[in-house]
Amino acid sequence: MTLFDYFQLSTVVVIVCVIATKTIYLRVATAINPIVIGRGKGPWQIVEMLSLGSLLLWLAELVLHALHSRYDIFPEEVNLAFLRTVPLKIAGVVLVSLGLITFILAFLSFGSSWRIGIDRKSPGTLVTGGIFGITRNPIYVAFNLYFIGILLINGTWFFLIFALLASVAVHVQILREEDFLRKQYGENFEDYGKRTPRYLIW
Repeated sequence: MTLFDYFQLSTVVVIVCVIATKTIYLRVATAINPIVIGRGKGPWQIVEMLSLGSLLLWLAELVLHALHSRYDIFPEEVNLAFLRTVPLKIAGVVLVSLGLITFILAFLSFGSSWRIGIDRKSPGTLVTGGIFGITRNPIYVAFNLYFIGILLINGTWFFLIFALLASVAVHVQILREEDFLRKQYGENFEDYGKRTPRYLIW
């Protein structure tokens, strides 16, 4: 295993620990279950479950690839020499690190309003402070940085295709959430949207 492999595995551990800690805290301190994915009805419920399954597959492939396991599911590299250079791997480390920092800052800013999925029963308050003053969707920005960084570190077709599909899926989910937030918080969300970009610009 290389330093890049250890780095990838350590970031996975950090993300899992942050999510688990936040989930347990909200369950104990507020009696809120923040994981509401798949609760909806109709086609979006299926889409959410498929997205979750895809993310778990990506996570499994990341761990297997970093461990150089013989059970690696999608090991084939993209046939582009520049994708296998050390400078590009270092760029991947930078993007993953930025994503991880953004992810942690978002969790700190979220307070008790953090959810996985759209919580129509107990959505919490509209969060606009902290890193949410820079971007309306810091966790999704973090995910995009993370997925692209992992692609640059590993350079396989699986991580390339996943990064492309994930960026589309993230944008669709953002539009869904914005529609919900607009209905839930009305003018407060509209004002927030006017002064804060959806990603880092625009």
